[in-house]
Amino acid sequence: MAEAKTILLTGGTGFLGSNLLIKLLDSGFNLVVLKRATSNLSRVAMVYDRVTWYDIPENKIDEIFRAHEIDVIIHCATNYGRGDIDPSIVLEANMFLPLSLLELGRKNNVSCFINTDTILNKRINLYSLSKSQFLDWLKYYAEHMTCINIALEHFFGPHDDKTKFVSNIIDQLLNKSRRIELTPGEQKRDFIYIDDVVEAFMRILSRRDSLGKDFLHFEIGTGRLVSIRDFVTAVKKIVGSTDTILDFGALPYRNDEIMESQVDMRPIMALGWRPQFSLEEGLRRTVAVERMNR
Repeated sequence: MAEAKTILLTGGTGFLGSNLLIKLLDSGFNLVVLKRATSNLSRVAMVYDRVTWYDIPENKIDEIFRAHEIDVIIHCATNYGRGDIDPSIVLEANMFLPLSLLELGRKNNVSCFINTDTILNKRINLYSLSKSQFLDWLKYYAEHMTCINIALEHFFGPHDDKTKFVSNIIDQLLNKSRRIELTPGEQKRDFIYIDDVVEAFMRILSRRDSLGKDFLHFEIGTGRLVSIRDFVTAVKKIVGSTDTILDFGALPYRNDEIMESQVDMRPIMALGWRPQFSLEEGLRRTVAVERMNR
């Protein structure tokens, strides 16, 4: 890289954000990261001193733009809206924070804003609804900078939050839980390994200067669908579990459950990106690390 660019990253201590942060550092970028004061730093402990950190709301965001010449903003911070949570808290992370960054980006001549989105239907939950609502704002600002929306299928890998589906299943199987309650498992999903997701971000980032001021949408998956039943059964086999009962049908489907998730990978493939990890290889890598960490 001829010139080190400065990237403002949110969510840099989370699962996706921390993996992306490490890759960006290794690629020569300067990193300025917004985080909560209470954020768990275990995923980024090895590179902590190589990053400039700002806590919110302790630090005013506009001060960051006065202190640094930001070239790109990458928004990975998110609130999944789990449990009985006030919708305003979900909106703060998924809409108000990135909207503030968009406006500051406009005022400070930021060239590119990259938003992390989901494939989920907006009617599923507060998380997907808030993500959908932010897209209108992202499109509005596209006349001022390159605005890129990256919608992700179900990504997984080592060190993910145990409340997420894949990590929770692996955790329960490694813990030799007696029974795991599941839906009938007929819905089909596209599961993608974290390293492939990070490489998709890097490919888009490397081409940002040629994309022009516009709104661009990329969907990231493998293009291969697998039923939840087959997926969980495969994880159980890889773990080597013989004690845990997979109780398919114990739970109902969610309201507005999507039975077959599809992604349009043509835009990202046009940039030369292809997934490199098979589902089995990604699961084996994840299980091996999680087992070793125990």
